[in-house]
Amino acid sequence: MRFSSKSLLGGSLAIAVVAAGTLASVTAAPPRLAANPVRVSVQALGQDRVEVVVTNTSRKTLRIPKWQLPSAAFDSNLFRISREGEEVRFHGRMIKRTTPTVSDFTVLRPGHSQRSVVELGKMYDLSKPGLYTVTYATSLQYASLSGGPQLRAGNGAPLVAQAAPIRISLDRAIAAGSRVKPVLPANPTLSDVVGISTVSCSSSQISQINQAVLSARSYSENSKGYLNGGATGARYTTWFGAYSATRYGDAKQHFVNIDNALDQTGGQVTINCGCNEGYFAYVYKNQPYQIWVCNAFWSAPLIGTDSKAGTLIHEMSHFTVVADTDDHAYGHTAAKNLANTNPTNAVDNADNHEYFAENTPFQN
Repeated sequence: MRFSSKSLLGGSLAIAVVAAGTLASVTAAPPRLAANPVRVSVQALGQDRVEVVVTNTSRKTLRIPKWQLPSAAFDSNLFRISREGEEVRFHGRMIKRTTPTVSDFTVLRPGHSQRSVVELGKMYDLSKPGLYTVTYATSLQYASLSGGPQLRAGNGAPLVAQAAPIRISLDRAIAAGSRVKPVLPANPTLSDVVGISTVSCSSSQISQINQAVLSARSYSENSKGYLNGGATGARYTTWFGAYSATRYGDAKQHFVNIDNALDQTGGQVTINCGCNEGYFAYVYKNQPYQIWVCNAFWSAPLIGTDSKAGTLIHEMSHFTVVADTDDHAYGHTAAKNLANTNPTNAVDNADNHEYFAENTPFQN
């Protein structure tokens, strides 16, 4: 289907859209499914606005986490966008989430759809004119039909909801930073731990943060030493998959950068306690080194699986200037499976970095 160019308001911006198709492409389905039950279509509406339609094509009720739907696009990197072959950065929140509860799911009845209009310029860098390729793609981790098992492909990986790509040609850039970012305080409180500042934290919270930072530094130093030593044992393969020189080199550099970032002096790392949501923590990739810690952070153990210290490793890895990781999968089991089925994504996944650093249970 082809859309002709047309003038938009003011006549100063023209957009040409070529849709490679309107139905979703799907990953290989497990034997119990005839096809991926989630179909996605994307259509350009003008400027940076797109309409995304997610449809349950099955005869059963679909339960899907809200963050995997386009209505939550600012809090999830749901699109893959490139400009003339170069990746376009996501500037929304990168969130370490807990296991979803009932309230975290949207229910789509058989044949029903959810329609959302997304302004891509609010969370992606469209600050240059040119030809953009836009693809909606998200892992369906935790999604299920009628209370059954999670939707999985034949290799055990979660199914992927993916729309056919569309192309958007911008002859004038969309204003960068069109979404208001949080204003950071000019004078954060310096922590007792050198290099760390805090915002909106009680004395009790500051004490816990100090311990978490020191433990995170121990984690990053240990991880860096393991990789610098060339070790490729069970610890490496469990979290980063089969060895390749390129992936190993990437993981090694990631932990060099994480360790350097955590060891900074001058209060450049700022921990903000002003989040009251149920997450562990979140960051904006392009705002180093500001980390918002949320409700689940305070109930987490200091060290070990999904710990306070590990959460700081997870979030530090997200920053573009550190490791630029994404969130392809959440949780211990899913991260292990990702390493087994897609090592490239494992080396790009924040939870895999966290679990490698926490190393629980211990592996050589």
